[in-house]
Amino acid sequence: MPIYEYKCDICGQVFEKLVFSSGDEERTLCPKCGDKKVRRVLSVAGILGSTCAKAPTGFS
Repeated sequence: MPIYEYKCDICGQVFEKLVFSSGDEERTLCPKCGDKKVRRVLSVAGILGSTCAKAPTGFS
């Protein structure tokens, strides 16, 4: 169950949503204006989190 980041094409609101299925993604509405013209955007936090993580050390 990924969390996706969306941006509303109408009001510009950026928000996150936990998506359980592809049907959930199709029904995504902007929480600010309620419009359905939203698009998924690349989340910077997700990219930084995966590339900046260090491998654990000290395991025997």
